[in-house]
Amino acid sequence: MYRSCKIRQRLNVRPLTLISLALLLFIFTSFPSQSSAHAYSASYTQITMNQEKTEVVFSIDTLSILELLPKIDKNKNWVLEKSEINSDRHHLDELITEGLTLDKGNRELEPKIEKMKIIKKGNKEFLSTYMSYPAFSPGETLSYNDGFYFNDTGTNYVDLISASYLGETSEAVLEGKNRTWTFLATEVQQEQQAPGGQSVQQNTNQSQTDQAEQEKSNTPTSWFSFFKLGMMHILTGYDHLLFLFALLLRKQTFKQYVAIVTSFTIAHSITLSLAVLGFVTLPSRFVEATIALSICYVALENIFRKEIKYRWSVTFMFGLIHGLGFASILREMAIPKSHLAVALINFNLGIEAVQISIVLILLPILALIHKQKAYGWIVQIGSIIITLLGAFWLIERIFT
Repeated sequence: MYRSCKIRQRLNVRPLTLISLALLLFIFTSFPSQSSAHAYSASYTQITMNQEKTEVVFSIDTLSILELLPKIDKNKNWVLEKSEINSDRHHLDELITEGLTLDKGNRELEPKIEKMKIIKKGNKEFLSTYMSYPAFSPGETLSYNDGFYFNDTGTNYVDLISASYLGETSEAVLEGKNRTWTFLATEVQQEQQAPGGQSVQQNTNQSQTDQAEQEKSNTPTSWFSFFKLGMMHILTGYDHLLFLFALLLRKQTFKQYVAIVTSFTIAHSITLSLAVLGFVTLPSRFVEATIALSICYVALENIFRKEIKYRWSVTFMFGLIHGLGFASILREMAIPKSHLAVALINFNLGIEAVQISIVLILLPILALIHKQKAYGWIVQIGSIIITLLGAFWLIERIFT
């Protein structure tokens, strides 16, 4: 006990400083080192219904396939190859048909798997499965169920649905325990939104209207699904969070903090909107690498700049790139322009809600750190760790 006190006296480190350092280490070790830095599994489902048949295209990232079917990776290189798909097609068919179900009323339909192929979305590979089902008649209810990772409490799996019925379109977001999307086929469509992304159609027949309204009232609305999707996207966007933390780590005035957060919000909102609307497109490898570079730049500023001025301008510049990173998940859904406004606004509101909450939590903690005698040392050590992690992501994203 005496010896530990002597060591602490020589280092001149107070208990609160040690707590601050422990907190910083906890934050840094919580960030994974995957190149994507968005540690959740995403799938995309396109459902097209016409008078002849119902087509479903389900695309899930190949890393999830390798995780769910580890024996399929014969050469253990963590890459799903065409030869592995062909040699283990039976198990893949079982995985897809057991994980997904399409019901007509209370009867489960048997899919016909047309083909499987690997496609690229951004910098990720996905396995797309093309399936066909019988057509739905007016008055019949379609129920789509996704059971992937359903019992895995540690996953952030999300299924993004785009559906089309006789020219009418709708979108849905399935995540958590909300894994069912229902659709009432009618002759005259008037779209209504239902379960966490579920969409219900209404026609002029009053009984069908009542049924649609009943389904609608029992579940959350679609706008809230996109709001939650935005929240999840920023919470699992570890690179974005680390960039934000690096921006706030150095001691600044409250006015400067407000300017930083505001400029980041405005910048990423601009490019998020432009990218989802299709006006701006940049290679995903460039976007992800630049996001990692932004982390290194801000952390190095913390280390070498004696004064931090006009950080809001640097934040705005890099915030434009971060917005393109935020846009990737919505852009891949191919949402019709008539529905983009609602999805985009609520997705962005979800991002902002989490971002503001994190800032409000961090500022009091950082205020305590700034009062410590070892404040400068804490900032230096913390910024070095941030730089190393950002550099690791940068190299990995450039060369993989």
